[in-house]
Amino acid sequence: MKKKFNLKAKTQRFRAWRERPREVAPMSQEEHECLNCHDHYTGNYCPRCGQAANTDRFSMKVAAENFAEAYGMGERGMFRTILDLILRPGYLILDYLRGMRASYFAPFKMYFLLAAVSLLVTHGLNITGHALHDDSKSVTEGMRQEHDNGRTSNTTSTLEDNFPTKVQGVTVDEEGVHSSFEEDYPMESRIYSIIYNTLDKIERFEQKYPSINILLMLMLISGILYLFFRHSPNIPDLRYPELFISLVYIANMYTVYSIVFDFFSLTKFTSYALFLTIIPLKQMSGFSWWRTILKTVVAFTIMIVLLVAFIVLAVLAAGFFVKYHG
Repeated sequence: MKKKFNLKAKTQRFRAWRERPREVAPMSQEEHECLNCHDHYTGNYCPRCGQAANTDRFSMKVAAENFAEAYGMGERGMFRTILDLILRPGYLILDYLRGMRASYFAPFKMYFLLAAVSLLVTHGLNITGHALHDDSKSVTEGMRQEHDNGRTSNTTSTLEDNFPTKVQGVTVDEEGVHSSFEEDYPMESRIYSIIYNTLDKIERFEQKYPSINILLMLMLISGILYLFFRHSPNIPDLRYPELFISLVYIANMYTVYSIVFDFFSLTKFTSYALFLTIIPLKQMSGFSWWRTILKTVVAFTIMIVLLVAFIVLAVLAAGFFVKYHG
């Protein structure tokens, strides 16, 4: 007689498997002779040289594993770590923080490897065979090119499009924006030049080192999230470095989803995958769904307010410097 499909029972078994720490391979009780140093021992690895007991002749599987190890993907179960990031990301983080380091792929190495794969996918290694995103220019380069095009076409523009509201309505002649603006508003022109150059450097850094830029943002948001998750049910004494490592793993999870979506040219779903980052935070902390969402939303709101305040203070500082130091 065919067994009835029991969704509730299967769901309960999946949850139990998801919350259970990864099981390490049992210790072999057989006696082995190491093929490298010829020492006799019992266990999974030779205590003298460290070679695995299951070392065998080369096969396609062994060759594939060696190829993966050459690129850092065979060590510590890269693909098993990716599977856990998809099915049980928060519990993977708990396992790693509690000391199961050898069972999972290192978070930072995984971060840079996934970033490289993501770069390949977005630049043509996908089902379309084309780059998914045009190489974007910085805002400052776009402003400069737009101004140059306006000069060559002899079109008359106003400062309304490019400069603060207080100087709107000033007509720009074909000699260029900066000559008229600098003559009529010398201090505003100097402030604008400082902000313009600063934003240009920041955008060039973001374009040249996107992975490092994301890590810096993770350091910032982890510092704010730490205020809300440092006394969680699962980790009552959570430390800031542990939360930062957790966010690196969460970033890896998001990158895995974005690679899949980008490979099938479903780029609109990539931004939606950001909402999935709530799942590992909930699983790792042990808070309820609503408390996890509330804490995360408040933390990101504080981060945005701090960034806006930093920009305002930077503008005021530039104005103060120009006014009193020229």
